[in-house]
Amino acid sequence: MIIISRTPVRISFFGGGTDYPDYFSRKKGAVLGTAIKKFIYISINQMLQMGSFFDHKIRVGYSKTELVQDASEIAHPSVRECLKYHNFNSNLDIHIFSDLPAKTGLGSSSSFTVGFLNALYAVRGKRTSRQKLAEEACFIEQKKIKEHVGSQDQFHAAYGGLNIIEFTQDEIKARPVLVSKEKKNIFQNSIMVFYTGLTRFASEIAKEQIDKTKTLSNDFYLAKMYDMVFEAEKIFATCKAEELIQQIGSLLHESWLLKKKLSPKITTSLIDKYYEIAIEAGAIGGKLCGAGSGGFLALAVPPEYQLKVRNALKDLLEVPFQIESDGSTIIYMKD
Repeated sequence: MIIISRTPVRISFFGGGTDYPDYFSRKKGAVLGTAIKKFIYISINQMLQMGSFFDHKIRVGYSKTELVQDASEIAHPSVRECLKYHNFNSNLDIHIFSDLPAKTGLGSSSSFTVGFLNALYAVRGKRTSRQKLAEEACFIEQKKIKEHVGSQDQFHAAYGGLNIIEFTQDEIKARPVLVSKEKKNIFQNSIMVFYTGLTRFASEIAKEQIDKTKTLSNDFYLAKMYDMVFEAEKIFATCKAEELIQQIGSLLHESWLLKKKLSPKITTSLIDKYYEIAIEAGAIGGKLCGAGSGGFLALAVPPEYQLKVRNALKDLLEVPFQIESDGSTIIYMKD
């Protein structure tokens, strides 16, 4: 049997940082973000006689190749823990490929975990809910792998679309942002995304922020960032279409200034330079995607200023921004 899953990565616009369990176990958290049309693909070929033909029982192919006899021997942490969690231990040929590089702030590691879990369910001929996929991915990353990650990326990957995700000690729930087609198109056509060329391990960047969250020293900033999620929701619902990008962009700028206060590792002098250049060229606001210190810069830019911003940031690679309405999907299945 061959299964291929396709799972989107995401861009988070508001509320990032309130999705860490160390925060929402004490106070409510919320984020507003969207899945985008860039994907992680995972293929699983279940070969019932694999051990008879090869010296290995599990093959995992990504930036390197692993050939092992037992799931516990796998170095890739998410592959190893997902297989152990679902009691898969042999006769699997697994391949991982993606549209964008890892460690760039778009939640690719969580998208992988969600997509891999989805594929494993499909191998067994089962379907599961988007909620369960996201919750299992959170459990594996936070409890089994013990990574310093939040709880939003898994839900964006599982659900797809432009969503608000709310976090409490008791539950995590996702719901779509209610916005007209006209304003959704305006928003989509006004976001520019540029790759800074800098990669980093989100778990390492987030650790200091999480440590500060545990001491409550970030609570003031996080509470304001939480409120911005619902302020943004109100803008999408009630503002005039022609005012949308100005209002959302201004709020993004305010949110970015707050986010930089959460940890000195969130930005760098080079990223600040790129951001200032973009603002001078006509961007209204923006943010660095993900935990910080690298990855992608998302900017709110009115169409009439986009060429000027593009030229000002000509040293950076621009990636087209499109909202992806579907979450993790099985796109191929054959016995």
